[in-house]
Amino acid sequence: MAAVAAAGWRAIALDMRGYGESDAPPEAEAYTAFHTVGDLVGVLNQLDIPTAVVVGHDFGANIAWNAAMMRPDRFTAVFGISVPFSPPAANFLDQLRTAGKHDFYMFDQMRPEADALWADAATTIPGVYYWTSGQAPDNERWDPFNPARGLLRPAPEPVRVIDHAYLQEAVASFTRTGFHGGLNYYRAIDRYFSLASGPFAGATIHQPSFFLTGAQDGLNKLRDLSEKTLRPGMPGLRGFLLVEGAGHWPQFEAMGQVNEALLSFLAGLRDTATATR
Repeated sequence: MAAVAAAGWRAIALDMRGYGESDAPPEAEAYTAFHTVGDLVGVLNQLDIPTAVVVGHDFGANIAWNAAMMRPDRFTAVFGISVPFSPPAANFLDQLRTAGKHDFYMFDQMRPEADALWADAATTIPGVYYWTSGQAPDNERWDPFNPARGLLRPAPEPVRVIDHAYLQEAVASFTRTGFHGGLNYYRAIDRYFSLASGPFAGATIHQPSFFLTGAQDGLNKLRDLSEKTLRPGMPGLRGFLLVEGAGHWPQFEAMGQVNEALLSFLAGLRDTATATR
């Protein structure tokens, strides 16, 4: 936020629905991309902003990609971290079910009892940041297909790669709100694909885009990630960066590299706009 603002951009961040001080509808059906993209459009409307560059991480990245796909008139460029764009042609969870990969971590997150399993934020929040980061040992780091290397393990040492003040704020926030809203994003995935696979089958993102991920991120096991494999779904792709040494949180683990990549991407947008005037 500070780096973007210092470069002359107006930087706006919000708590996604289900998190922090935003509303947290109890029903999972209220957390599809149709709803969350609508939230972003509502923010732009409220602030009288006609268009924006959208930046997101994890589920925020999923929302960012969908915002660019669904409303290219409002979201003119997109920068995603850790979760790449996936055209909504087929439900990847159904593909995993068919393949017998029932240990995939998202299936646990979707269960009603997950709320209680996550409830002790003072333990679960440091644990999830530790095990998914590059700080965790390679042979113990989170594996989305191996329950023995799951998310709900206490951190065995202080989390060094995440700002301590941010970590404490996250613990306090989830202690106050609980995890039901956040977990509803997993529970909404099947519903999203049932709605989006028809109207958005074959959709691509033509706006300028950039994807960045940590080299040690367990999510990389889901697909082969490279500029070549991403470009068919994002013909406007301007860059791909694999951050060595970082896990699932490159914006914390390698803040300087992420800021540099983002600012370079934004500067390129300005250069293009100037050249086309």
